[in-house]
Amino acid sequence: MESQHQNKMKQEQVEKITLNIGVGSPGDKLTKAKKLLEVISGSKAVETKTMKRIPTWGLRPNLAIGVKVTLRGEKAEKLLIRLFSSLDNKLNIKNFDDYGNFSFGIKEYIDIPDVEYNPDFGMIGLEAAVTLERPGFSIKKRMKKTKIPFRHKIKKQEAMDFIKSKFKIEIVEEEDQNDLQ
Repeated sequence: MESQHQNKMKQEQVEKITLNIGVGSPGDKLTKAKKLLEVISGSKAVETKTMKRIPTWGLRPNLAIGVKVTLRGEKAEKLLIRLFSSLDNKLNIKNFDDYGNFSFGIKEYIDIPDVEYNPDFGMIGLEAAVTLERPGFSIKKRMKKTKIPFRHKIKKQEAMDFIKSKFKIEIVEEEDQNDLQ
């Protein structure tokens, strides 16, 4: 697939996709959510824990209240194609942030192709967060005090153009997509 940029350092790519299910409390629901993410992604899911104490919600530090799994590379792109098809290949313009990332929710996991209903899980929804990058972004990870220059960062419009061209996704305005929120 040809990119819209002539400069190879300006070509966007999917860095990672993170699937997340928040259940709010430890127990049976958390175990089911963890197994579901492992079925969907084919990778091991990890628990997310609280950082603060919030007595009115019954939360204390280090209490497991959700699960997540992160995928990178080709495996992430294949899963992303499946997740987009569960949304009829449409995304809302509000799903994109100003830094070239986007996220979306899936109301029920049975909407994802090749995932069948399992009565043990019940009906669970999930959230997917996608991070885009360009070559050269790894310098930020290697050298802690170095920042990516503004001209090299991915802008909202560039991210939308990349998703449209690579995955054939339609970007819609809010009023056109009430059922996808």
